[in-house]
Amino acid sequence: QRQKVRGVIEEQGAMTEELAAALDAAATLTEIEDIYRPYRPKRKTRASVAKEKGLQPLADAIYAQQPESPAPLEMAASFVDEEKGVSSAEEALQGAQDIIAEMISDDAGIRRRLRVVCKANGELVSKGAQEDLGVYEMYADFHEPLNRIAGHRVLAVNRGEREDFLKVSVLFDRIKGMNIVCSDHVKDGSPCTEAVRTAAEDAYDRLIFPAIEREMRNELTEKASEDAIRVFSINLRHLLMQPPVRGRVALGLDPGYRTGCKVAVVDGTGKVLDTGVIYPVPPRNKIAEAKEIITGLITKYGVQVIAIGNGTASHETEVFAADLIHELDRDVSYMVVSEAGASVYSASKLAAQEFPDYDVSLRSAVSIARRLQDPLAELVKIDPKAIGVGQYQHDMPQNRLTEALGGVVEDCVNAVGVDLNTASAPLLTRVSGVNSAVAKNIVAYREDNGEFTSRAQLKKVSKLGPKAFEQCAGFLRVPESKNVLDNTAVHPESYGAAKKLLSLCGFTPEDVKQGGVAGLPDKAEEIGVDKLAAEVGVGGPTLRDIISELTKPGRDPRDELPPPMLRKDVIGIEDLKPGMELSGTV
Repeated sequence: QRQKVRGVIEEQGAMTEELAAALDAAATLTEIEDIYRPYRPKRKTRASVAKEKGLQPLADAIYAQQPESPAPLEMAASFVDEEKGVSSAEEALQGAQDIIAEMISDDAGIRRRLRVVCKANGELVSKGAQEDLGVYEMYADFHEPLNRIAGHRVLAVNRGEREDFLKVSVLFDRIKGMNIVCSDHVKDGSPCTEAVRTAAEDAYDRLIFPAIEREMRNELTEKASEDAIRVFSINLRHLLMQPPVRGRVALGLDPGYRTGCKVAVVDGTGKVLDTGVIYPVPPRNKIAEAKEIITGLITKYGVQVIAIGNGTASHETEVFAADLIHELDRDVSYMVVSEAGASVYSASKLAAQEFPDYDVSLRSAVSIARRLQDPLAELVKIDPKAIGVGQYQHDMPQNRLTEALGGVVEDCVNAVGVDLNTASAPLLTRVSGVNSAVAKNIVAYREDNGEFTSRAQLKKVSKLGPKAFEQCAGFLRVPESKNVLDNTAVHPESYGAAKKLLSLCGFTPEDVKQGGVAGLPDKAEEIGVDKLAAEVGVGGPTLRDIISELTKPGRDPRDELPPPMLRKDVIGIEDLKPGMELSGTV
């Protein structure tokens, strides 16, 4: 923008040393726009019309505010010209004042000072535009300082205005604003002083303050949106990085009143074993029948854990599950899981491809069961925006939101790593260097040739070139590989360094396969990390990463978080006792 503005001003032959210096010193787009304003090609304005009528010389004479100058109307009389459309001295004076108002409005220094003072002293104000304001009642007579207002309130007020429930404005002391404008442009002691003051007031009310108000509100909205996207990203990261409940046979319950509670049993790898519908809650209350069905499924498939969706009828279903668990003669526990986005997934093309023979509602139950087993692997199938852990997400700049949330999903997937032999195409798509076409090709290769037995096999996948391999290999794990390093975060290009490191420290890859080499960090420190790095031919930070990975091969960062709290009883407030630990959303 700086270059564009410089070019336009130079084309007009108006560039000066002072202007060039001001452009170079401008630190923000707003400052550049202020400098550009007088030189910007203008649409038809009151000032441009007055200039076409030949009133610029009159405006210059009045603005000069000479002590000995004639009265403005007296000067204006000589500019009356019917042919040019100036039919009276009053009309000529008004045109000259329009030119002066625009000139004052174009003063970058004035706008800069007003911006600073308005930001420090202005308030965002909202008033009710209707009698029944509904959810916007608290904003019926609302005002808060611009420099202290919380982002979520800005977004709420904006939405209320957009839905015609509120009238919103920026309140700022007009006298204070006028004093700033007049201090630079109005000189006392001239017959023209009042005419210029009137033009300055017009400039402030019609041109300057409305623009400052727009800027302030845009700035507030932009900051509020960024804050909301940041909160959304943090919430999404927490949801995705929930520790998994690996390898257990799970029964998913998608609660509902009228349509019943959908049931799905999945094995330890997430494969669907059985589905059904029960009615343990009002209005049908078929509790005995529901218990019989669930007990049969638990016995038949060896169910170890029940996942209950947290939507409609969740609490009643939880009470039912807790009662049932107490009647069983086996160890079964339950957990309430977030079903955010489950309905979006179950109605998606992906779910239809995955479960063509299942009803939409049963797909939700499968998704809930799998979310308990591996939240990350299941949630990547859903558009992050549909997971609904953000505020005012539909009011955000959608491209920016998509970019930020996509980045969070990719960070989480790459931090955890992906099992090449079990990962779905949507999960693989989130791996660095793998696009949707390559992800489908990986799955197709696996289906045609059986499971991968090494990372090197990836090079045989169609459309996965050397660059893509370089980007994705470190994030893809192959537990079935004979090379233990294929199941770690060590990149293939560092395999030589890793093996040399093990050898220098007195270990072998077989030691790593047995569960890690716990003594490696101490041995490396004893020899000297920098010395070892030089010997194996990698940098110090890379060597430390390799040591960390070989100490705990294939470690999952989610395992370092508190494990999911599996329960057997429904807990009410009266059950709380000192020392108990519970997890939930506050």
